[in-house]
Amino acid sequence: MSGTAPRPDAAGLALLLGTTLGWGLNWPAMKLLLAEMPVLTTRAAGGVLGFLVLLAVALARREDLAVPSRLWPRLVMASVLNVTAWMGLASFSLLWLSAAEATIVCYTMPVWAALMAWAILGEKPGPARLAGLVLGLSGVALLVLGRGVDVGLGKLPGVALGLSSAILFSLGTVLIKRWPLGLPPTSGAVWQVGIGILPLAVLAVLFDPPGFATLSAQGWALIAYGGVFALGLCYLSWFAALRRLPASLASLGTLVTPMVGVASAAIVLGEPFGLREAAALGLTLSGVALAVRG
Repeated sequence: MSGTAPRPDAAGLALLLGTTLGWGLNWPAMKLLLAEMPVLTTRAAGGVLGFLVLLAVALARREDLAVPSRLWPRLVMASVLNVTAWMGLASFSLLWLSAAEATIVCYTMPVWAALMAWAILGEKPGPARLAGLVLGLSGVALLVLGRGVDVGLGKLPGVALGLSSAILFSLGTVLIKRWPLGLPPTSGAVWQVGIGILPLAVLAVLFDPPGFATLSAQGWALIAYGGVFALGLCYLSWFAALRRLPASLASLGTLVTPMVGVASAAIVLGEPFGLREAAALGLTLSGVALAVRG
């Protein structure tokens, strides 16, 4: 029947699970890598690798990489919001926040997307989405102030950067829904990553000494993981999952990502995971779930 959502299948669920696991594990990986390299160089190196992976897949699939001239403004807009702002600001937030905290703050994206869809697309939120906004922001507030104002205020720069990345990414998502790119999925990702990573690469060359000569074997492995897998292959599996699953199920499935990020940060980095972190995660995920479903 035309217009019906695709029914979930095992392959789609497997692709969604692989995507969310890959994205979640990238948060502690980034935190480890930032101990060896500056933020801009770290993101530029991973971005270039991800771009090359996506380009190779697009060429192998013989996807058309041509961009009509009328689409360039919205393509640049999407690239800056969904890649430059997201990758740059979210990464800088890790300088003030633990990997678990940054994951929770940045994955308030669906809450902001719900509000922006109201303002831009006229999709008025119901009571559930408004309640989701309150719950999501309560989780963020608990992270900032849960151990006292003095300690919490020291995290404010990281929280501001993380929230900014989430808000700008959400804005890009809603604007692309309003003005679609109209490109094949892989070629669209190629262009967005390529254009979006360019400003970060230029800034890295100008302001961040690369330091690749002193990078450890672990550092090289983390760059490869972030670029080839988290940015390259996970984007492809995400698009493939969206083709096989209902959009609502795929959106809810992304809630696994912050859970993986928080759990892996505790296991790999030894970050504390107590009642405060558990409550903040629960509030934020509940808020996001309500925002998606409501």
